[in-house]
Amino acid sequence: MHPGVVSLLPSRPSMAGLFSVPSALVVAVLTAMPLAAQTDKAAVSDFIEERQTRYGDMAQEIWDLAELGYQEEESVALLAGELEAEGFEVRHGVADIPTAFVAEYSVGSGGPVVGILAEFDALPGINQDRTPVRSPIEGRAAGHACGHHVYGTGSVAAAVAVRHWMEETGRPGVIRLYGTPAEEGGAGKVYMVRAGLFDDVDIVLNWHPSDQNDAGAGSSLSNKSAKFRFSGVSAHAAGAPERGRSALDGVEAMNHMVNLMREHVPQETRIHYVITSGGSAPNVVPDFAEVFYYVRNPDPARVASIFERVATAAEGAALGTGTTVEYEIIHGVYNVLPNATLQEAMHANLERVGGVHYDDEEWDFAEVLHESFDDPPPLESAAEVQPFSVREEAGAYSTDVADVSWMVPTGGMGSATWVPGTAAHSWQAVAAGGTPIGTKGMVVAAKTLAMTAMDLFTDPELVEAAQAEHQGRVPDGWTYESLLGDRPPPLDYRAPANPGG
Repeated sequence: MHPGVVSLLPSRPSMAGLFSVPSALVVAVLTAMPLAAQTDKAAVSDFIEERQTRYGDMAQEIWDLAELGYQEEESVALLAGELEAEGFEVRHGVADIPTAFVAEYSVGSGGPVVGILAEFDALPGINQDRTPVRSPIEGRAAGHACGHHVYGTGSVAAAVAVRHWMEETGRPGVIRLYGTPAEEGGAGKVYMVRAGLFDDVDIVLNWHPSDQNDAGAGSSLSNKSAKFRFSGVSAHAAGAPERGRSALDGVEAMNHMVNLMREHVPQETRIHYVITSGGSAPNVVPDFAEVFYYVRNPDPARVASIFERVATAAEGAALGTGTTVEYEIIHGVYNVLPNATLQEAMHANLERVGGVHYDDEEWDFAEVLHESFDDPPPLESAAEVQPFSVREEAGAYSTDVADVSWMVPTGGMGSATWVPGTAAHSWQAVAAGGTPIGTKGMVVAAKTLAMTAMDLFTDPELVEAAQAEHQGRVPDGWTYESLLGDRPPPLDYRAPANPGG
């Protein structure tokens, strides 16, 4: 254990009503470091800073590519290529996913296995140029509205920095980067968990783009999705409507029933959908239609139950419209299992690194972008680190990091890659992420991840405390069963709806 103050924290309160920690759990908090450790962290920070332009250019190239889930071939080539050039052993195509990879660098024998997650997929249906006013790029169908271009690159930067530190100091252990595709609705990490790729990991670290710098502890919403495909009978909509059975009627009837159901589900539930295929011409009764549904709740068991009700509504809609329906599970993820021990260690490093500071040009960009928001926080907050907190309510988002967190103690953070007030999945997020603002936030994250990994390699008690907390949060007798069952990865889930199935 590092010399200094050690806090004996009381038992953790329940997270989102689902978790508890044994009252005897002792959580180690790093509040002081030896001079040598401080010097090492300063050197690692300088290493990342010196490579900021290199990593910034890489992130912006991935921003330009904007590849969708399971289609990220060129993005993976950039990230994995950088790791291979740095001496990492890279395994491609893991978990039966062409764009999933694992990169590993080891020193000596013994020591922990520390994993870092990297994402790199874009979102469909939204794009924006690198300007602070709405300016879609003509002909582009996707954009990095969740910032995964900097997510993946920042994680690679952290892993490379730790690898050099391990080599120079002889610190034993394994630093492992997981290239995880299709986080946006494709659940790439779930298939990697299911394939056993996290079975030998001691700790996993991750981060995510944000409009603020925060390493507080909290959970998320579990989520299950499916594409419901209705089949009917085509006919001339005016000349022989009695001969037709509209697949679109089936979709609309299902949507109506699910919307009525909203009154009778737990209030934390979120259900949303998009009609991905509804026919091609008004004068042709459509014989195929498809609707894509998400069902969310903090509790994975409730998500599974509510999803079954949605599926039953689909069957009723088909019966009532004279059509047939089948559905394909696309993804299913748990809620994040928080680990306050790791979060506190990460928060201490985030405070050491500090927030994002704009130069004059970046400030001018941010001021113009700010005008598109209603009552945003001050721009100065990008330079601040939010106070540490343990949040009781689940965050209004879902992530496949959650399934990892149930298997391995997992810590995460957010950094201000976006202008304060920016919402994820917005054109403003695409815009800021395509500028040096995004790069600066990425560097904050890379430094924080690297420093936290260093703590894990040098402090076995921190690893043990994080593992003890994790064991206390997992219910007795629990075994992992993914919400998406045993289906293979849906490598074509971003492809257009196919009437042929």
